Amino acid sequence: MASGQESRKELDRKAREGETVVPGGTGGKSLEAQEHLAEGRSRGGQTRKEQLGEEGYKEMGKKGGLSNSDESGGDRAAREGIDIDESKFTTKS
Repeated sequence: MASGQESRKELDRKAREGETVVPGGTGGKSLEAQEHLAEGRSRGGQTRKEQLGEEGYKEMGKKGGLSNSDESGGDRAAREGIDIDESKFTTKS
């Protein structure tokens, strides 16, 4: 059975070879870098959710989920007749 230190070394080796070993750590060139990226991305999402509120955050996610490489979420929503209330995107004061 490998110790925690040995498994971290293995994960770091894989990360240095370009593999994503931490969810949300895409782009990190080491295990530690991927951990920091994942933490920052998570914290950023939480901050945005606090700024917009639950409803605004969900509405923004709905729009983002409609986007693809060919068109923006807003364009697709308009084309398909999907209602997106952008007034909910404003930050809370």
